[in-house]
Amino acid sequence: MDQTSCDKTEAAKLDDFLCFAIYSANHALNRVYKPLLDAIGLTYTQYIAMVTLWEQDDRTVGSLGEKLFLESSTLTPVLKRLEALGHIVRTRDKTDERQVRVQLTATGRALQDKAKTIPPCILEASGLEMGELVRLKKEIATLRSALLR
Repeated sequence: MDQTSCDKTEAAKLDDFLCFAIYSANHALNRVYKPLLDAIGLTYTQYIAMVTLWEQDDRTVGSLGEKLFLESSTLTPVLKRLEALGHIVRTRDKTDERQVRVQLTATGRALQDKAKTIPPCILEASGLEMGELVRLKKEIATLRSALLR
């Protein structure tokens, strides 16, 4: 899309910005997550990394970054901290030394039980029914895909 097709003659109001609605909703969501994650000793970024490893253990740093939409420079410090906490180990791939693999430890696997209460708490805080939440998530994922093209 070229700039001329995006021009609008009237000034937009902040409440008209989709990006602000998403930004402010994200900010509110983070406030709900914080005490839940504090209780299990993780930040949000650490939590989503752990969720991804609980879904599929033994991933490369690259595949983890792709799944989380995080650059290696952002993800590496997160993984270092998770390793210091004893939740994961990072090792060089035996077949390709350039690749670093990430695996859960027993402590990291056990943390999943403590984290199981988080999604229901988020659903409750949202005030949405499960079907509404699923629909909204799909719409946001569709928007993300369109913006990444």
